[in-house]
Amino acid sequence: MTALYRRTLAALAVVAVAGAVLGLIAGAAWGWALVAFGAGALLAYHVVHLARLARWLAQPLPGKVPEGRGSWDEVLTALHRYERAGAAREQQLADALRQLRRAAQAMPDGVVLLDAKNSIEWCNDQAAAMLELDPRADVGRPIANLVREPAFIDYLASHAEEGARPLRLAVAHGRVAAIQLIPYGEAQMLLLARDITQAERVETMRRDFVANVSHELRTPLTVLVGFLETVRELKLDPQRVRDYSGMMREQASRMHRIIEDLLALSVLESAPPPAAERVRIAPLLERLAADAGALSGGRHTISVRGRSHVDLLGAEPEIASAFGNLLSNAVRYTPAGGRVTLAWDDGPEGASFSVEDTGVGIAPEHLPRLTERFYRVDRSRSRETGGTGLGLAIVKHALARHQGQLEITSTPGSGSRFTARFPASRTLPLEAATSAAAE
Repeated sequence: MTALYRRTLAALAVVAVAGAVLGLIAGAAWGWALVAFGAGALLAYHVVHLARLARWLAQPLPGKVPEGRGSWDEVLTALHRYERAGAAREQQLADALRQLRRAAQAMPDGVVLLDAKNSIEWCNDQAAAMLELDPRADVGRPIANLVREPAFIDYLASHAEEGARPLRLAVAHGRVAAIQLIPYGEAQMLLLARDITQAERVETMRRDFVANVSHELRTPLTVLVGFLETVRELKLDPQRVRDYSGMMREQASRMHRIIEDLLALSVLESAPPPAAERVRIAPLLERLAADAGALSGGRHTISVRGRSHVDLLGAEPEIASAFGNLLSNAVRYTPAGGRVTLAWDDGPEGASFSVEDTGVGIAPEHLPRLTERFYRVDRSRSRETGGTGLGLAIVKHALARHQGQLEITSTPGSGSRFTARFPASRTLPLEAATSAAAE
C-alpha cells in the first residue's frame, strides 16, 4: 500500500507541474483545466479498482481476486498471493482434521466430541454402534437427550470432578462399556467408550475358575485330613485302616486327575499351533472302542459305525484326548444296559467324529455352558462317576486348535450326541497301502 501512496502522490505532482507549465504558456485557465482533468482521471482510476475490490470482498471466491493495472497491480497481486497462502493453510488444516478423524475412526474405542453444552460435534462408527447414535443426524444434539441412562446423565453432570472414575454402562446389543469424559480445548469434552464386555466375561470366568478349583480340591482334601486325623487319633483294627486308606487313595487320585486335567488345559491354551502330522483314524477308532469296552466293564453295548476314507492333519495326542473325553463321558453317564456308539463320517466338506449314548440326557438350558471349566449339570452324579468337570473344556480347546467345532444335541431321558467336526483343510486322503488294507 505504501507504494500505491507514493505512486499516487507522484502522479498528482506530475499533473500539478504539467498544469503549471501549461498555465505559463497558455494561461491559468488551461493550466487549472489540465490539473482538474488529471486529478479526475486519477480519481476515476482508483474508484474503478476500489469498486472491483469491494465486489470481491463482498463475496471472496477463491482464486477470483480482481486483476489491476498500474499502481493497483502490485497491491492486488500481493492480495492474490495472500489469498492463495490462506487457501493453502485452510487446506492443510482440513487435511489434518481429516487425518485426525480417520485416526479416531480407526480406533477400537468409541469417540465422541462434545462442545461446551455437551452437544455432539462428531462421533466415530464405534461410538455410534455402542451408544446408538446417528453420526450425521445427531450432530448438534445434546448427548443427554440421546443416551438417557440416569447413571450417564449424573456422570455427565459431574464430569468436572478431578480423578473421576470411568462409568460402567450397559449399551446396545447386551454389551457393557466403560465411559470416560476428558476435557480438552477451552470448554470441549472428549467422550471415550470402551467395550469391556469380553474383559468382564473373562474376569467372571477367572473368579468362577478360582472358586471352582478351590471347591473341587477342598472336598477331597477335607476327606483326606479327616481320615488322617481319625487314623492317628483312634486305635483302629487293620481292616478299618485298610478301608480308610482305600478311601484316602481314591480322594488323592481324584485330586491327581483334576491337576492333570488343569495342566492339560494350560498346555492347550499356551502351546504353539499343533504339528501338521498325519493322524490315522482307523486304528484310532479301534483303540477308542477297546478303551470304551474296558471302561464299561461289559455294562454297555459299544459299537462303531462308519469307516474312514481320510485321515486328519494335526497332533494325534490332542485329537485322541478330545475323542477319549467324549467317549468316557458317554460311558460314565449312561446307565448299565445302555448303548454307546462311535460314528465316523467324512466327505468333501470335511470329517466328523460322533459319540452317541442312551444316557440320561441334558436339559437345553445346560447345553451352552457344558464346555465351561468345572460346569456340572449334576455335581453329585459327577463325583460318583469320577469326572473332574474339565473334560469338555479340554475337548473344546483341542478341537479349536485344529479348526474344529463341538456340536451337542441332547434330549433328557433319551441320550446325547457329541460331534467333533473338522474342515476339509484338516483331512488327508488315505495312503495307498492303508486304503488297500482297509478294503
